[in-house]
Amino acid sequence: MVLPFLLLADAAWAGELAIVNARIHPSPDAQPIAKGTVLVRDGKLVQVGTDVAVPDGAEVIDAEGGSVVAGFWNSHAHILPLPLSEATARSPAELAFALRRMFAHWGFTTVFDIASFPPGNAATLRKRIAAGEVAGPSLLTVDMPFFPADGTPSYVKDLLESMAAPSAEVATASEARERARRQLAEGADGVKLFIGAIVDDGTGVRLMDLEIVRAVVDEAHRAGKPAFAHPTTMEGIELALAGGIDVLAHPTPASGPWSAELARRLVDGDVALTPTLQLFEIEVRKENAPETVVEEVAGIVQQQLRLFHEAGGQVLFGTDIGYIDQADTSREFELMAGAGMDWRAILASLTTTPARRFGQHARKGRIEAGMDADLVVLGSDPADDLRAFSNVRYTVRGGEVIHPAPWHRP
Repeated sequence: MVLPFLLLADAAWAGELAIVNARIHPSPDAQPIAKGTVLVRDGKLVQVGTDVAVPDGAEVIDAEGGSVVAGFWNSHAHILPLPLSEATARSPAELAFALRRMFAHWGFTTVFDIASFPPGNAATLRKRIAAGEVAGPSLLTVDMPFFPADGTPSYVKDLLESMAAPSAEVATASEARERARRQLAEGADGVKLFIGAIVDDGTGVRLMDLEIVRAVVDEAHRAGKPAFAHPTTMEGIELALAGGIDVLAHPTPASGPWSAELARRLVDGDVALTPTLQLFEIEVRKENAPETVVEEVAGIVQQQLRLFHEAGGQVLFGTDIGYIDQADTSREFELMAGAGMDWRAILASLTTTPARRFGQHARKGRIEAGMDADLVVLGSDPADDLRAFSNVRYTVRGGEVIHPAPWHRP
C-alpha cells in the first residue's frame, strides 16, 4: 500500500519548481546559460536566466555540475510489454514503474507509440497519464499498424496470437482507408504502415500495394497527422516516396549502402528518419552471428544515417523500446556520433526536430518562458561528453518530476 501513496507525491512538485546552478541549453543552436535558473509554475516555464528569484516554498533541484535541456522525445516506441499492454486493468503503481523504467529514467517526456496492441490500449494509457492518475510521459499513438495482406511480420505473430489481437492486415485500398479513418477519428495521432513486412513463408519481404499506402497516407494527411513506414528494403523506400510517407521508422541495412542521390530524394520528399541503430546490433546478435557481421550491419546503417544527415535530413531519435527490451540509450548515442552527428544534432533529434515534425514546436522542444515545463537535468554537459545524454538525474514533464521516483530523491 506504500507505492501508490508515494507515486501521488509526484503531484506536489507540479506547483512551483526551481532548477538552480544549471548550465542551461535553451535549444540545440542557442548559446548556453551558465549558472542559470529555470523557474516552473503550474506546468509552464515562467523564467529562465541568471537573475531569477526563487519564490519561498518552491521545490528546488540543485543542478550543480550538471546541465538542463528540454525534455526528450522518443519517436519510435511500442506500448507492447506487460503491464503496459493491460492499461485498463493495471494499477497506477505498476504502470508508472514500467513507464519510468522504459522512458522517464532516460529523459523521455514525450513518447510516440508507433504500433501497439490491443486496439485502443495506448489511448487508454494516454488518458490515465493525462488525468494525473499515472505518472509518465506525454503519449502519442498510431494505435494498430497496417500490415499487407498475408503479411503479418513473423516476429510478432506469436505475440499477437497470445493477445488474441485482431488481424492488422489490409487487402484493399477501401478497407485500409476505412480503418485509417476510424482509428484517426477515435484519437490516433498518426498511422504506421509495414510497407515491407518480413514474413517466414519463404518470400522474405511482403510489400504493400501502393494504392493501399496512398489510401492510408491520404487519410492521415487529411486529418493533419503523420504517416510512419517500416520500409525494410529499397523497394520499400520507393513505396514510401511514391506514397507520401512522412517518417521512415528505420534505415534499411538489407539494401546495402545508400547513395547520396537517394538521401537527397528523401530530403526533397520531406521524409524524416528514425535511425534505431542499436536495434540492428541486437537483432543480428539474436541470430548468433559473429561480431564481424554485427560490425558490418552497424556500419551500413551508420553510413545510411551519415548520408541522410549530411544531406540535411530530419533525424528523429527513437529506440524501438517495447519491441526490444534495451532501455539504456547510451549505445544509440554512441552509434549516432559514429555516424557523424555532433551533440547539437543529437539534441535536435531529441527535442526541436520532433516538436516541429509533430506540430508541437510552439510549446515543446525548447527552454523559454511560456513553454511546457518538460525538462531533463543531466549529470554532466553533452557539449563536453555525449555520455551526458544518458546520465539523467531528473526528468520533469509538465512541471511534475517523473524521475527519479519520490522515494529515491535526495
